[in-house]
Amino acid sequence: MSRKYESIEELRRKKKLLQGEINDLENLLTFKNTKESLSAFTNGLSDQYLQEKIDEDGDEKVVLRKDVIAKQLTSEVKDLLISKNTAVGLASTAFKGNIADSIIKLGVTAIVGNYAKKNMKSSNWKNKLVGAALIYLAPIALKYVRKKLEVYQKNKSVSSMEQLI
Repeated sequence: MSRKYESIEELRRKKKLLQGEINDLENLLTFKNTKESLSAFTNGLSDQYLQEKIDEDGDEKVVLRKDVIAKQLTSEVKDLLISKNTAVGLASTAFKGNIADSIIKLGVTAIVGNYAKKNMKSSNWKNKLVGAALIYLAPIALKYVRKKLEVYQKNKSVSSMEQLI
């Protein structure tokens, strides 16, 4: 497993290179440059959402790019509303009688998206905080509510089937 080196100088160069690599990794792990560290941890996924700014004191600061987040959220909502699958889904559920459920889902998504976008553009920090919370928490809450409603509907249909039998 050991490698034989030709000279002590070659060994010193290798040692210096390894020490440089270790220092680079330590800088990443100690978050001296937050954006680069997060980029390394997320394999570049966080790059589009983060921006480095210099504050009044001259310190570098990493901030969220709320405009990119809001734009991505609104484009996802628009794609959901306009997509072919949604139109086909609405048409198929119309025949089943569940079109109201689909319209309610789409309406709630559109309302939450527009409200979050409006709050993100506000100059009040509290409204921006509410907008950011909606961007991150609303999808989770909507999925949770949808799952609970589906479980309730499933239990209701099972109990009605049991009553018929």
